[in-house]
Amino acid sequence: MRTVRGLSFRRRKKKISLTSIQKAALWIGEVVLAFAIGCMLAWFFGFTLSNVGQSMEPAIYSGDRVLVNRLIYELKTPDYGDLIVFKPNGNQNAHYHIKRVAGKPGDTVTIESGRVFINGEVLDEKVQTESMADAGLAEEGITLGEDEFFVLGDNRNNSEDSRSADIGNVKREDILGKAWFIIAPGERFGFLK
Repeated sequence: MRTVRGLSFRRRKKKISLTSIQKAALWIGEVVLAFAIGCMLAWFFGFTLSNVGQSMEPAIYSGDRVLVNRLIYELKTPDYGDLIVFKPNGNQNAHYHIKRVAGKPGDTVTIESGRVFINGEVLDEKVQTESMADAGLAEEGITLGEDEFFVLGDNRNNSEDSRSADIGNVKREDILGKAWFIIAPGERFGFLK
């Protein structure tokens, strides 16, 4: 028997373990899934914005950074007392406003003697607010359309809201989402009421 030394041009077959490929594919799949879930959570619940102005004090102060839930109003409609984030009159060049829902589609909103009336009944509000000195557009009563909301700031005598023509009734399509959490400053960190 003759032994040949030197170069061998025969290819040796490499054995690849199927379990190694499965493990790598599983790991890549987990990374992609975690990334996708993280992106979805950030998109729907992690949108942040800074509040501008004093109209929502004491719930939200000027400069407070809040998180906005952009998914909630895809699943349900805003309710009385919700803190909605919107652009007034759909103006894409305006900054986002945060106000509290006081009237829903189909309601007739009237402000008399500094108090809000919905369809002739006093609005039962979750937050303590002061009596309004100016009823604005709601003095005679405003009947909301099928996709309109009437919003007010908590600091009623220092708020530009649905009582003024600059803001007016908020259309459903102009609502970005619901303000739900203050992330800064640190001493105000927490859920919104």
